Amino acid sequence: MAIHQFNIHNPATGDHWTLNVRSDRYLLAQAQEQGVPLPFLCAQGVCTTCAVRVQVGRVHQPEAFGISSELKQQGYALLCVGYARSDLQVELQTEDEVYDQQFGTFPAQARPGLPLDLD
Repeated sequence: MAIHQFNIHNPATGDHWTLNVRSDRYLLAQAQEQGVPLPFLCAQGVCTTCAVRVQVGRVHQPEAFGISSELKQQGYALLCVGYARSDLQVELQTEDEVYDQQFGTFPAQARPGLPLDLD
């Protein structure tokens, strides 16, 4: 088991955190234990609420079913099922940004909470 430095930036708030994390435990769980308020929803690797863009380093995420292999290759990772494989520098992403990258923007009438015109 290795220890890595984990640097997190939240561009929406300007917050930065630096943690030491183990390579054998999920990144989100370790951040929560150290008091870092990161967004998450399912904590199972199927949504994109905890998505980050990896700026530096490597994340191992075999259970990250919520993002495509193409997005993983572009540096996206899910912290809830991600393991550090090196020192990391990441930037939080919004769920909408990641969704749009993966699937494209929903037409306005198909957004959740808006009525659909089925005529």
